[in-house]
Amino acid sequence: MFFHWEWLRPVLTAPVVPTLGPVHPHALTVDLFEDTLRAAVPERPFLHYDKDRRWSGEKSETVLREDVVHQPDHTLIPTLTRRGRGAVKVFAYGRHRGIVEDAAELAAKLAAVHDVVHASVVRPLGPETGRPRGTRIQLQDFTARPCPDPGGPVRPVTDWPAVVRETFAFFAAAMAADGLAFLHTRMRAGQCGPVLAAVVEDRVVGAIGPMEVRPDAIGCPQLLPQYFAVLPEARGQGLGRVLWQAAMHWGQSHGAAYQLLQTEVGGPSDRLCRSEGLTSLGFTHTTRA
Repeated sequence: MFFHWEWLRPVLTAPVVPTLGPVHPHALTVDLFEDTLRAAVPERPFLHYDKDRRWSGEKSETVLREDVVHQPDHTLIPTLTRRGRGAVKVFAYGRHRGIVEDAAELAAKLAAVHDVVHASVVRPLGPETGRPRGTRIQLQDFTARPCPDPGGPVRPVTDWPAVVRETFAFFAAAMAADGLAFLHTRMRAGQCGPVLAAVVEDRVVGAIGPMEVRPDAIGCPQLLPQYFAVLPEARGQGLGRVLWQAAMHWGQSHGAAYQLLQTEVGGPSDRLCRSEGLTSLGFTHTTRA
């Protein structure tokens, strides 16, 4: 075993694992970190519980196992992505002053070694962090309270009449920056779960999906993250909240125990989740090296 849990556990201020992202606190064990090292070889591109498996047959981010720094008071775990022009990220776990600078130095060095363009430091921070920046990790616990069907003009895309379904292509193109164009290609190929759509005057103006439940590292069913967007001209009518509540109702109705969401601190989705009573598990703050 490479990682010493008695070293690593005290500095895990937020449940974030390199290449896997946020995980439920009940699944946060040394085994997850060990698994990322075992998967950092060509013949093991994916872990069986990796949520990214649904998007590709090849894992784009791997841990640079030979360059991990693991000490009693801090741990630096670098990852490499070859997508696009390439990137190195160093996940910095520890509380000592100067850890971000140490991580940035390592990221810059490894970016040069691997001839990639981008280098950054990912700093997980606890939920008690004052004036947080970056991304908030939020937990929706489906076992804590019911998630009723909100009603409203929301249903799976496939349940709308053909004349409405045809408008999804225009919606997806307009919201391509939010990933909806990519999602639409997966939908047309039949390679994802259902997508919920909000419709006004026979036109799709918002969507959330795909809706999929899969087991996490310890076999607990989780609702996987979704793409989520509403056309700018349709905002301010509560459609985003209805879509989100419909997604939570779907997840609870299909046996999910929880969902983890990542929201930009202070952004619309962040405010929505906070107002819906989700639990903050911490933050990730990313800076360029």
